Amino acid sequence: MALVPMKELLLRAERKNKAVGAFSVGNMEMVRGVLRAAEEKDEPVILQIAEKRLASSPLTLMAPMMVSAAKEAAVDVAVHLDHGLTVECVKQALDFGFTSVMLDASLLPFAQNIAVTRSVVEMAQAYGATTEAELGVVGGNEGDTAEHIIQCTDPQKAMEFVQSTGVDALAVAIGNAHGNYPTLPQLRFDILQAIHETVDCPLVLHGGTGMSDDQFRRAICLGIRKINIATASFDALARAAQVYLTGCETPDYFTLSEEMVRGVAANVTRHLQIFANR
Repeated sequence: MALVPMKELLLRAERKNKAVGAFSVGNMEMVRGVLRAAEEKDEPVILQIAEKRLASSPLTLMAPMMVSAAKEAAVDVAVHLDHGLTVECVKQALDFGFTSVMLDASLLPFAQNIAVTRSVVEMAQAYGATTEAELGVVGGNEGDTAEHIIQCTDPQKAMEFVQSTGVDALAVAIGNAHGNYPTLPQLRFDILQAIHETVDCPLVLHGGTGMSDDQFRRAICLGIRKINIATASFDALARAAQVYLTGCETPDYFTLSEEMVRGVAANVTRHLQIFANR
């Protein structure tokens, strides 16, 4: 198959009323686990990494591995910069061959969010890449210590934002949050429906870890075409490593690596089954 623009996968998902899984990765085992599951399920996927994670997983190391793995995969794969915080990082990802980028300017005033997002859209188009942006504020945090208070996306502002920026995909805030939810989140499906009826582009759901199967399926039926999974995959890798190391008197790296791949693959497989919306 091939390394493809994310927009291609989202439009394909729209036709099939499903969502594409976007799985955050931080090392080789996570990349291998995501692609193993995708190939076994014969489903396209999005490999992504957030700028906040680059302190522990440098882009200079991760990007070539992600792009190369996508090119060699037996399924279509997009490679995406998630929650880019600087235009410099976005450009670096594009130079490495990422087929999709996101500059998260959602904490800026509305007009500034439009202006900076539009500049990134123009930059990405020159590379033939897809652009995602966020409107409203998704709760939790994306790798830092600051907790963001949820601010649900305004459907009318969403329409103006998409028309003014030309983004290919819009991440919305409907009560979702990054990280682990202490209880099942109360998602505002009424707001999602209004956005879906107003905005003519694929919608993205961040903070997928911990949502119920029914919530995922309902969101897909209301226009969500990309669902981000990060915390669940990092936790799956850590648990797999812990189980192996606890139960083995003389652990070795190669077995440890394989167990981490299996842990991530199992988590990805479970989500891909839900996102297929069959």
